Amino acid sequence: MPLIAEDPNLAVIPDFRTEEHTAAWAHLTNDTIDDDQAAELLANLWTIQNQADRPCWATRLEEERCTAEANRRLIADEEAEHHWITLEEQEAALTEERKKNKSKYAPMKLGNYCKLFYFTNNGLKEAALSSFSADSDAFIMMTSADGSHKWIPAGATCDPKAQVLKDKNLT
Repeated sequence: MPLIAEDPNLAVIPDFRTEEHTAAWAHLTNDTIDDDQAAELLANLWTIQNQADRPCWATRLEEERCTAEANRRLIADEEAEHHWITLEEQEAALTEERKKNKSKYAPMKLGNYCKLFYFTNNGLKEAALSSFSADSDAFIMMTSADGSHKWIPAGATCDPKAQVLKDKNLT
C-alpha cells in the first residue's frame, strides 16, 4: 500500500466540477451520465478512498509512535549502561588509587576514607593560617602567647595574601 503523505482526516473534498478535473469527466461521461453526475461520482469515489485511508493513517501514526518510544527506551538504556560503566570505572580507579597509596587514606566507618593530610602537623598549620570565612560575624578561638584562649573576629585573623590550597593539590 502506498505511503499516505497527508492526514486524510484533515483533507477537504475537491470540487470536481472545475476545469482541472475535465479529464476525469471524459472517462465517466456517456449517453446516460452527464458532467454533473460524473462530478458527483468522482466526489463519491474520493470520499470512499478517503474513508479507506483513515484507518491506514491511524495505523501509521501508531507505528511511528511505537517506533519513537522504542528508540527513546533504547537511548535511555544505552545512557544508563554508559553511566553504570563510568561509575564502575571510577570505583575501580579509586580502589586502585587506595591500593597504591594506602598511607594517604585513613579508614573510617563502613569503608569511607579521609585523606590523612588534614590530620598532619603541616595540614593543621595550613588550616590555621588559611581560616577564611565569608561570614563577617564569625569568630575564631586563638591561643595567645601566655596559653590563654581568646575569641577574635575571623576577618582579623586571615592573611589576605595567603592562598588557599585546593583539595586536588593536597598530597
